[in-house]
Amino acid sequence: MIIPTIADVMSAHERIAPYIHRTPILTSSYIDGQVGASLFFKCENLQKAGAFKARGAANAVFSLDAVSAAKGVATHSSGNHGTCLSYAAGKRGIACTVVMPRTAPQAKKDAVRGYGGTVVECEPSVTSREATFAEVVAQSGAEFVHPYNDPRVIAGQATCSKELLNEVAGLDAVIAPIGGGGMISGTCLTLSSLAKQVQVYAAEPDRADDACRSFRAGRIIADDAPQTIADGLRVPLKDLTWHFVKTNVTNVLTVSELEIVDAMKLIWKRMKLVVEPSSAVALAAVLKNSNVFVGKRIGVILTGGNVDLDNLPWR
Repeated sequence: MIIPTIADVMSAHERIAPYIHRTPILTSSYIDGQVGASLFFKCENLQKAGAFKARGAANAVFSLDAVSAAKGVATHSSGNHGTCLSYAAGKRGIACTVVMPRTAPQAKKDAVRGYGGTVVECEPSVTSREATFAEVVAQSGAEFVHPYNDPRVIAGQATCSKELLNEVAGLDAVIAPIGGGGMISGTCLTLSSLAKQVQVYAAEPDRADDACRSFRAGRIIADDAPQTIADGLRVPLKDLTWHFVKTNVTNVLTVSELEIVDAMKLIWKRMKLVVEPSSAVALAAVLKNSNVFVGKRIGVILTGGNVDLDNLPWR
């Protein structure tokens, strides 16, 4: 297992700079009042391809040597990683194949194809996803870029919290959603190296709470096909991301489906930002656990804004 370092993060930030947005950090006095804390929202919903995963995907794609790049890249993804990998591959002019659950939002399938990627559908389970993907790689020889359990990807995701630290002084904690753990791992990597005093919290749906149960048990507990509106958080931890979670995360906080919808609506209404359900999980956890965060300065990572407008969770 190769564990990325802060030097990898610095290199990644320089490498991906031409291909990503340095996303804004916004505040809301209304939401601050609801929590009793000062919240700083890192708006990765405004990132290239609509999600933070553009960072890790770009770092992985532009780290490849010419021989490997010529074979193209491939991955499995519920949507955002596949979209972002297709975006990065397009920027480098190489092929990208994405294995996606047939139940993934149509908007996310369309986005992968829109960036020039090829979609191969599978059944909505981790088992089916990995089996289908193995067939794709065997046929194409493409470079596998894992959605989160990849040191290149984690180093790229870590650049998000690096920017947050550079722009907001005196943070007490940072919170982000957790599925497979790529963003949380990147956040842990940055903060444990550059700001050890800042705590890291992970937020997760009740209906896909394997990271929370893993955290409590001290070992990875994986669910095969959890059902939640936060479709980007249905995947389990792997060995590399588990390393960061067990070592650096202060707590994993879970929220209900209704709490996710309420937080999503709040961001749309008060901040005029389009965020997807997975992205709203972090604020939902802060609102539910305001006693933990009251009086503190909290970085909240809004991870993505790729919403299927024909299937909003409150319709």
